[in-house]
Amino acid sequence: MVQQELIASLERQAKTIRCLSMEMIGNAGTGHPGGALSAAEIMAVLYFKVLRVDPKQPLWEDRDRFILSKGHGTAAWYAALCERGFFPRDELKLFRQKGGILQGHPDMRKVPGIDMTAGSLGMGLSAGLGMALAARMQNKSYHVYTLLGDGETQEGQIWEAAMATSHFKIDNLTAILDYNDVQLDGPTHQVMEIAPVPEKWRDFGWQTIECNGHNVAELLAAFDKALAVKGKPCIIIAHTVKGKGVSFMENTCDWHGVNDPKKLPEALKEVLSE
Repeated sequence: MVQQELIASLERQAKTIRCLSMEMIGNAGTGHPGGALSAAEIMAVLYFKVLRVDPKQPLWEDRDRFILSKGHGTAAWYAALCERGFFPRDELKLFRQKGGILQGHPDMRKVPGIDMTAGSLGMGLSAGLGMALAARMQNKSYHVYTLLGDGETQEGQIWEAAMATSHFKIDNLTAILDYNDVQLDGPTHQVMEIAPVPEKWRDFGWQTIECNGHNVAELLAAFDKALAVKGKPCIIIAHTVKGKGVSFMENTCDWHGVNDPKKLPEALKEVLSE
């Protein structure tokens, strides 16, 4: 019963994250809805079950670290941070606008709860490796989580970091792959095939766990398994749908970024009716 209640609560949080994401993007008339919607359940599980953080002490030394390497997906991250209590909801109204702290890409100098500024793709795993190594050197117990986009893994720096993380036997870092098979300019497998994904990461020395990235129960189990892995890094390959929850945004690169602001109220209406 407790597990069922937890799952139901996290599903509600995921819906809230979707709604707030669409409200932010709709209000601004700009943003990246596709990748924000695909990561809603991942963000809900991370911020309301997995991450050891304290909104009252955003720079607490022993906090777990989270890096959004696919930095354009900030709407979902800001929604999760807001709901977790890092800043008031009024800040969401100024998403991507002058006078607000919530820029299109995350900025650790401006937003409480952000541990790594992101913009250019491919850098988050390297940063996560550095944080995880620092924890080892300082005898800290915190865990580092890095959320990657699948198109992002076409970049060489990801694989340099993957190789190094395995070489140093880093087991306090977990990567999560938002595997929706759609990137900015087309289907990922057409732009540059990354499959077979689990086999590649295993060949680089990583433990791999696959799950449905929109199934809260599967995500909870995946994170539990990842934390139990010792002596090597782990990646959770979360199979997701780009634009999840909005019919005309799903599985298309057209809504990687906003292409028609007039349709955003319709998108919010669909999310609310789920």
